[in-house]
Amino acid sequence: MNKETLRKNLREIQNFPKPGILFYDVTTLFKNAECLQGLIEELYEMYKDKGITKVVGIESRGFILGGALAARLGAGFIMARKPGKLPAEVVEETYEKEYGTDTIQIHKDAISKDDVVLLHDDLLATGGTMAAAYRLTKRFGVEKAYVNFVIELKGLNGRKAFEEGTEVTTLLQL
Repeated sequence: MNKETLRKNLREIQNFPKPGILFYDVTTLFKNAECLQGLIEELYEMYKDKGITKVVGIESRGFILGGALAARLGAGFIMARKPGKLPAEVVEETYEKEYGTDTIQIHKDAISKDDVVLLHDDLLATGGTMAAAYRLTKRFGVEKAYVNFVIELKGLNGRKAFEEGTEVTTLLQL
């Protein structure tokens, strides 16, 4: 899938969720069957030879391609969610945000040290949520974990949230 097709099908919404913010709405990529199939295929090609056994989707837009990619790779799918959303025992990671803290959780039995994990979300902005999910995943003892986003907002320097050597890939940089 070429970058121009992605850009052409990405909706921009001014002043959402608050004044001064330009919001990139990926739902328009998902509703277009050609874009959705192209995204899944491109992600599959990127990760098909990496030995991925689990894909972790970040709440909530990371669930869409994360689940589809896990099925395509023949891997399991894990949800990383905000507190109170997962029914069984969880492990969690709390992280700093611009105005306070937030927490991300994964079921305690979701990942083993033998897994090769791909963490996926729709957009890399400041990187806080995904960096917390990455640290949480590493606490399970996994040797290898990859990080992927559909879009990266380069001006926000989100890659700096990850430790040196973390493999972070994106399909489109804006």
